[in-house]
Amino acid sequence: MKLIQVHNNSSEKAFVEVHALLNKHNPHFIRPLDNEVMQVFDPAKNKLFKNGAAARWILQDDAGNTIGRIAAFYYQEYINKGTEYPTGCMGFFDCINDIKAATILLDAAKKWLQENGMEAMDGPVNFGDRDKWWGLMVEGFEVEPMYGMSFNPDYYESLLTQYGFQNFYNQYYYKKSLLEPLPARFEERYQKFVAKSDYRAVHLDKNQLSKFAEDFVTIYNTAWAQHGEAKAITLPQILKLFKTLKPIMDEKVIWFAYYKEEPIAMFINIPDVNQYFKHFNGKMGLWQKLHLLWMKWNKSNDRLTGLAFGVVPKYQALGVDSFLINACHKLINRTKSYDQYEMGWAADWNPKMLNIYKSLDASPSRHMVTFRYIFDTQKHPFERHPQMDYTQK
Repeated sequence: MKLIQVHNNSSEKAFVEVHALLNKHNPHFIRPLDNEVMQVFDPAKNKLFKNGAAARWILQDDAGNTIGRIAAFYYQEYINKGTEYPTGCMGFFDCINDIKAATILLDAAKKWLQENGMEAMDGPVNFGDRDKWWGLMVEGFEVEPMYGMSFNPDYYESLLTQYGFQNFYNQYYYKKSLLEPLPARFEERYQKFVAKSDYRAVHLDKNQLSKFAEDFVTIYNTAWAQHGEAKAITLPQILKLFKTLKPIMDEKVIWFAYYKEEPIAMFINIPDVNQYFKHFNGKMGLWQKLHLLWMKWNKSNDRLTGLAFGVVPKYQALGVDSFLINACHKLINRTKSYDQYEMGWAADWNPKMLNIYKSLDASPSRHMVTFRYIFDTQKHPFERHPQMDYTQK
């Protein structure tokens, strides 16, 4: 077997192609867009290169066939997250069912991270935000993946645990039929807030993207960044995100709640664009864009996926979450635009979010795991991810 570092167009092409090759046996697999994967490793496109670095490898057998791939990376915002020792990451791991091949790939990532001062590696994760390719799928192979969701053969868990990775935390997805009513308490809480003139819930207006982007930043930085589980975001970042999403945005499924004009909660959803991308085999050229427009016009997508949810801490115990969710559900139910909803993942270290999902009478749909491998367990004993501290303000 031959390990090759990705350094030119041909090795990058092989890096992208092997993911599809090793998942082709599963009819539910949907190939990610090639350009989205390549942009992760483009310093001109990925801001994490400003305070980090990445390396990639492919593995070939003796006949020259690509049989695996891996990426290793680190960035300043992650290195000491929740630990006393510097931790890097590995991701985009694919491999044939052979522990020797897997060991060659994982050793390459480990060696590179050690050379860059890391003492552990988490993965498989994304060299980017957590809404894409984060964690290893261990349950959920029998259903098409939502956009940005990790997807892999079922034997990968065995390869990683044989190498020495341990379960750092579990990630759970939940699903619900949008044609079914929400539990009665959601309507009760909704009516309570409707009766109070200081509270209101509104869906996004594409003509006011800048205003809603500002509100997103306010809510996100108050509700999430304070916990240390996500760094603060800026208005330019969210404006860029909103403009990127604009072609596939549905105003009816992006909601904000306000108290006396103060933004206090958000519920951000998008159509599952994988229902479009599954026809494109990883490509996005002119033909695919025209096809996408036709499918949107033809309303061929009945699946909705969660992108972000947050409530400003001082409003979290009042039922604002039910108010916002029910307002969105009422409009979706009237328009009959979607009938399936799969929520973004919630980790076992965030029981409050898991309880919200369960309160919707939603059903578990997928199970991912983010693993950790500590290079010297005598120096740093393994500990699972700490629970979120809700007392921080």
